[in-house]
Amino acid sequence: MSQAQTGSMAGLKPQEVAFWLGKAVEWGQTESPDTQRDTCLHLGPLRAFLQLLLTDIHMRSSTTETMRTIPFVGQFLGRLCWNPYVTADAESRSLLLQSLWSLYSEEPHNAVERKANQWIRNVLCQLATEEEDSATHMLVKHMGLPPKEYNVKVLRKLVWLLVEEVGESCSGLADPNQRCSCDSVLAASVACVPLVTCPETAPLIGALLQRPVTCDKAALSQDFLDAVSSAYSRKCVSLEAQAVVSLWCHNLASLEGAVMSLLDSVLSNPACIPHNLENTITHSLLPKACSQHGSIFLIVNDIFRSMLVQVEGNQTLLSLIHTFTICFLRELAALQPQECVSLKAFFPHTPQSLLAPLLTHPSEMAQEAWPEHLAWITASLQRLTEEEEEGNRGQCGVFEAWFLLVQCADWLEVANQLLVSARPQDCGPLLWLLTFYHHPTNRGHQRTQQLVAAREVWDHLRSLFLLSAPPLPADRLQSLAELMSAVPQQPSLDSLLVVSLLGNFAVFSHNPLSGAREIVRMVVQRSGLVREAVCVLNMVELRLNRERASSSLTDRVTLRTRALRGTLTHMAQHDTHTHGTT
Repeated sequence: MSQAQTGSMAGLKPQEVAFWLGKAVEWGQTESPDTQRDTCLHLGPLRAFLQLLLTDIHMRSSTTETMRTIPFVGQFLGRLCWNPYVTADAESRSLLLQSLWSLYSEEPHNAVERKANQWIRNVLCQLATEEEDSATHMLVKHMGLPPKEYNVKVLRKLVWLLVEEVGESCSGLADPNQRCSCDSVLAASVACVPLVTCPETAPLIGALLQRPVTCDKAALSQDFLDAVSSAYSRKCVSLEAQAVVSLWCHNLASLEGAVMSLLDSVLSNPACIPHNLENTITHSLLPKACSQHGSIFLIVNDIFRSMLVQVEGNQTLLSLIHTFTICFLRELAALQPQECVSLKAFFPHTPQSLLAPLLTHPSEMAQEAWPEHLAWITASLQRLTEEEEEGNRGQCGVFEAWFLLVQCADWLEVANQLLVSARPQDCGPLLWLLTFYHHPTNRGHQRTQQLVAAREVWDHLRSLFLLSAPPLPADRLQSLAELMSAVPQQPSLDSLLVVSLLGNFAVFSHNPLSGAREIVRMVVQRSGLVREAVCVLNMVELRLNRERASSSLTDRVTLRTRALRGTLTHMAQHDTHTHGTT
């Protein structure tokens, strides 16, 4: 072989090149036992030559230069990749794969590099899928393996080799003149595209997704990201939690799809029990991703904001956002201190004076401090709304404060609980907080009217649960039912505000259980808000379980909650049966 044929090769001798190229041709022409023995005898020297060839390839700055200086390389590697007796040797196969990765061009600049990329993809697919040639069948038969089992073993081996290759650190910073080892990352991601749904490739997918982006050559193929995202959304690939988080960091569309999938699953099932809702959110892995990456949390919050505007007043959506924040804060607390960032980074648009007070969970302070804490929160929100009405503060500030209140709605539930035992002179700030939560867009006279209506509801409930003796006053029961129902006058009071107060009075008051059940049954039956009342009871029970309140209170409330829920469930079943027979 002449110098013109072999090119300029610093570490390769022309005679040696000619010998091995001849062997590759010879082994591919016959399948006799002599050829097999000859191949096996030469595997050791072949590995040494492949190592020299790989070193020479790494010295080239591009595939075009490699093809110019080592023109035989494609033919030689191709013949060896088609030889099952060579690829069956783990070390030889590893060297062949590394050579292919090194020849792959991240950004092909000409027809030669584009053709080389296509050829490499074909070879990789061939190595990883079933091959029908007689040589492979002969080898598989000799090994005593079914063809499918053999192919799975080969694929697993390929994946293991690729995971090792992908795990190597960046070499581009050490010597800019040499090809960076990160080139193999793109090549491996391209090779993985047709195999993303194979369970055996999951380790490689995870390794690619979680590899640190140390230089611009470590980018993953967009086709790979799209394929993995599609397969994951269709539940066709099983990924570890951290790999899923990394996928969302790489692919915004995949993250948005995951958030919308969560929203669809929850909003399509408004009767979801709070405990089940928490499990659904945790299982989505989105809270974990948000705790690790502030950028993901900001994107998720933007989607939630948009949904709140589109479906204003949807209690299921409000519960979802609140529960999501609980799960997020739990994941954040589980991180190591060195992994945490300031809470301000997660809530950059929120009035900072409200951030710490609202994000402080009620269970983190003594119950005796709750009234004063809520009074401070209410006063701060009132100042914001007054400044907005006077034109001194934009509407965005009030919306962000309300959005944080939605996320930290535990304080709303505490306000409902405190109103059960509040004195008439102390209930004003708590009722204002509830009306602001349920009617954030109202201003001036409207808010005043709604506060008057809320006070009327509180007076009725206080009279029924704390002051009245049997028989129950029919006029107050009727007034409550009307306030809970949709009325044509504006501004009407949100029925959920009334249901929340009713549920908390029934649970936390010292009214006998029989009397509380009767009040709830009569009021809810007249208003038709059975499902909403059950939801309020579920939220009360779940909050107390989270807070690990004193056992005496928890036991009493749990018993009352279950009894009241049983009454409501029986009512719902009776109504369903009645409608079904009419």
